[in-house]
This record gives sequence, structure tokens and C-alpha cells, in this order.
Amino acid sequence: QVQLVESGGGLVQAGGSLRLSCAASGRTISRYHMGWFRQAPGKERVFVAGITNTVTGDLNYYANSVKDRFTISRDNAKNSVYLQMRSLKPEDTAIYVCGAKSFFGSTLSDMGSYDYWGQGTQVTVSS
Repeated sequence: QVQLVESGGGLVQAGGSLRLSCAASGRTISRYHMGWFRQAPGKERVFVAGITNTVTGDLNYYANSVKDRFTISRDNAKNSVYLQMRSLKPEDTAIYVCGAKSFFGSTLSDMGSYDYWGQGTQVTVSS
């Protein structure tokens, strides 16, 4: 079992930055593919960013809406994954959730393929 706990959310003005953390316990996450998803009020959860496991080279993938603004990374020594968010926009407002999965499958953006989820952290961007 893997337990995931997100932190780092908050209220920020448009154009600002936030760094989200996803701390894992139970198992080392170096072997897991990790993803960040977000869910805005009244909308479905959508993929934001993903990083493959360390064996496959920690490859990064991003949704087009956040490419060049967000950066996903992992620190296996801290058993954590991060999402650095820059140039935030009001439309980035959502609950951000991290997920972990053992098998890559066809894509990191497939929400149904994840094995473990955190509870999420709220990000609010004011205009």
C-alpha cells in the first residue's frame, strides 16, 4: 500500500507561483509512475502532469494547458513528488491530487489506471 499526502496549496494572485508536494509512505515511490491531476468546481478531474518511474528515466509529461508553466519532479530520497507552478491563472483554480501507479499502461493521463490517490490540496488563483 502507498499512502499519498499533498500539501502546498493556497491562495495566490494571478501570475504568482506555488509548489505542491506529494509525500508518499508505505513504499518507495521510485518504482511508481506518478501523476498530478486537478478538479475544478463542477468539472471532471483532468490530467496535469506526470513523471515516469526512475527505472524508465523520470520522463515528464504535461497537459497542453500547463506546458511551459508547470514542472513535475521527484525526490526519491524524500519519497516525494513535486509540482512547481508558475504564471498561475484563475483557470488553474482547482483541487490538485497526486496519484501513483505501478504500470505505465498506455499513458500517464489515464486516471483509471492509477492505483493510489491522495486527498488533494486546494489551489485558488485570484484575478
